Amino acid sequence: MVKAIDSAAFRAAMEAKKTLVVDFWAEWCGPCRMLAPVMESLSEEMEGKAEFVKIDVDDNPDLAREYSIMSIPCVMVFKGGALVGKNVGFVPKAKMQEFIEANI
Repeated sequence: MVKAIDSAAFRAAMEAKKTLVVDFWAEWCGPCRMLAPVMESLSEEMEGKAEFVKIDVDDNPDLAREYSIMSIPCVMVFKGGALVGKNVGFVPKAKMQEFIEANI
């Protein structure tokens, strides 16, 4: 399950050094809405390997600025508190799974 979180929850997860797959998105973004079911499916299939979360860039502009997010959807993988991978734009499920597995 992909959990919607805010800046405070994201920072707490980073301090805890969790492995996070973060989908930066916005409600008005068509490709973001197309990616949502892909991420939901992958979060179920990869349960226990990483925590899947989504962050609305409109509600959390501080994180969008901090990570220089200029285009969405933007999926980032964080491991041990550090950014280890970034994918911008919609990609099919198989490609997204490849990207995530390569970075977790």
